[in-house]
Amino acid sequence: MATTTQPLTHKTWAGAIAKGGALPIAKPATEFPLTPLPILSGQLPEGLRGTLYRNGPGRLERGGIPVGHWFDGDGAILAVNFTDNGVTAVYRYVQTAGYQEEAAAGKLLYGNYGMTAPGPVWNQWLKPVKNAANTSVLPLPNKLLALWEGGNPHSLDLQTLETRGLDDLDGLSQGLGYSAHPKVDYQTGEIFNFGISPGMNATLNVYKSDFSGKIIQKAEVKLQGVPLIHDFVLAGQYLIFFIPAVRLNLLPILAGISSYSDALQWKPKLGTQILVFDRETLTLVNRGETEPWFQWHFANGYVDDSGDVVVDFARYRDFQTNQYLREVATGKTYTPAKSTLTRVHLQPQTAKVTSIEQLSDRSCEFPNVPKPNVGKASRYTYMSSFREGTDISQEILNTFGRFDNQTETFTEANLPENCYPSEPLPVQSWVLTVVYDGNSHNSEVWVFESDRLDAEPVCRLGLPSVIPHSFHGNFM
Repeated sequence: MATTTQPLTHKTWAGAIAKGGALPIAKPATEFPLTPLPILSGQLPEGLRGTLYRNGPGRLERGGIPVGHWFDGDGAILAVNFTDNGVTAVYRYVQTAGYQEEAAAGKLLYGNYGMTAPGPVWNQWLKPVKNAANTSVLPLPNKLLALWEGGNPHSLDLQTLETRGLDDLDGLSQGLGYSAHPKVDYQTGEIFNFGISPGMNATLNVYKSDFSGKIIQKAEVKLQGVPLIHDFVLAGQYLIFFIPAVRLNLLPILAGISSYSDALQWKPKLGTQILVFDRETLTLVNRGETEPWFQWHFANGYVDDSGDVVVDFARYRDFQTNQYLREVATGKTYTPAKSTLTRVHLQPQTAKVTSIEQLSDRSCEFPNVPKPNVGKASRYTYMSSFREGTDISQEILNTFGRFDNQTETFTEANLPENCYPSEPLPVQSWVLTVVYDGNSHNSEVWVFESDRLDAEPVCRLGLPSVIPHSFHGNFM
């Protein structure tokens, strides 16, 4: 592969977000207009047509002041168009109201997940949180949604990525949460999602939408305290929520003296709470409880032949992952936080867990399955991981692979040292990822054959500017 590894004195992943590599001086991403992409190696697969969208924090500072957490960066969308006439790409920041206000002021004005609003104490109430629109994307027939779970999604033009503004999906109240992890059943066209309404005891809002994104059904369930719920799973006729043993201490938030991140407390004695909903009626089937863990992301879920629900997810022992992700924004990490691909069997009518099994010892994040398999049994799970021998406290995810649920084997992608792929997205018979090459300080789009991940990528495309490490993507 045309990449030469040089002796390094710092972790090269930091070059994608900071000046001078591991120096904690944030460097905002550079937008670019619709641009043809050169083929650096291989050739574009004839059957690969459509658009890859990715979202992530593109700006981690303003006026020389860094944000408090990786989750606080302003969202920037990459769109890569695979056409009969070649490949083009465009990269633009989501023009949220907060982004535009801070750009005009030349400084940070708002608080966010990992920071309180700068300036006098009353700013904590006047500008407590900015909708960063930085977590994921949902392409719909006539718009692209930039998702951020703390508020309404932003609507963008599918081609130009021009920001149209906040979108209420014909049923979402202003400021109400709409998570970054909707689940789409591509056979029925139904979209399921949720949001959290804060309070001394939070409310879980569950939504069902049609394929245009319009909300057609809603349900509410009261929770104990204010938990951190980032994702859920569609499993056959059920929607499953695992509520980890993390609770928000509201008092320092209300007093304006703490960020949300600092006010989140790990409380293992609470265990993991389980909620099972019927997908047709959105009624609560039952609640359950099991041992404590934390998860950001689910891989998939399905109902097996016995009628039990099977749920696969990336399991952490505790909540140290939050501190590690805070450190990522500084360009230098030191907190270990390993998660592994884990499977839970539960009885949906009782919400009782019958078994918990670790499927692989490999570090696992951003697990997912091919779109046609969402909510159904899938032989393959794709996931980001670390290369063998990596010090996970000092690196970020530096490889990906495919776990075969039949053979219980993991096939790792062919990636050189100091190359950092984004979440792998299976598309038909290929896997797409955006790679930051820390050796050459460039970003590229790589296309692998899904059955030959350990071979050379079938195509590598050059991007005009460095794309900072992102969270989630989608293909339309």
